[in-house]
Amino acid sequence: MKLFKQTLAAASLMGAAIAATPAAAQVSGNIAVANAPATIAFSNSLNTAFQQVNTTYASQITQLQQKSQQRQTLVQPFDTDGDGQLNQTEMQAYQAAPQAQQVQTLDQELAQLSNQVDAARVYAVEQVLQQYATALQAVITQNNIVAVLSPDATIWSNPTANINQKVLDAMNAAPTTVQVTPPQGWQPSQQSVGAYQQVQQIRLIAARQQQAAQQQQQQQPAQPTGR
Repeated sequence: MKLFKQTLAAASLMGAAIAATPAAAQVSGNIAVANAPATIAFSNSLNTAFQQVNTTYASQITQLQQKSQQRQTLVQPFDTDGDGQLNQTEMQAYQAAPQAQQVQTLDQELAQLSNQVDAARVYAVEQVLQQYATALQAVITQNNIVAVLSPDATIWSNPTANINQKVLDAMNAAPTTVQVTPPQGWQPSQQSVGAYQQVQQIRLIAARQQQAAQQQQQQQPAQPTGR
């Protein structure tokens, strides 16, 4: 975890360090670019852990789907313009209806169920972050890297400076079992929650891109073969 924090902190310090250090005194070595959430999102360890969450918390996930559908069924009649949300007039009618109390109860139940599933996933990400730090250190040593920057702190870099794939390969080469049931009293760190949110967003975007590519491929007319 310490290495991970150092990696993020390096981004804000490198620019000033390069400008202030004479060329002759610069340390010999490579500068690399790495994106921890993007690497973690596609690691075998996290994929396996998230699949395990889906199995271990299958009951909660099913209840989330069912109660979300119930909530939508209760609220939908008040969406008179059909835009998927309640405007001020629609909201006033909804709040005065008996369904509002039912929806409030459902919201509480949904929050409890969601917290259980999210906690398991954040706990998994927290462990994979530690694997990432170990793999990153191995890649740093093997490639004589003296500084690692985040993409957000990089104006331009040669594609060869990106070490995401190398770190991912190192992680996948040394898989570690990830637990998905947080111990009693466990509280997620702010860093773990932030990484989890980024990982979820990255995986969602990747899934949408894959779905769009599949749809485009299905829509392409079949090429004629022969006469």
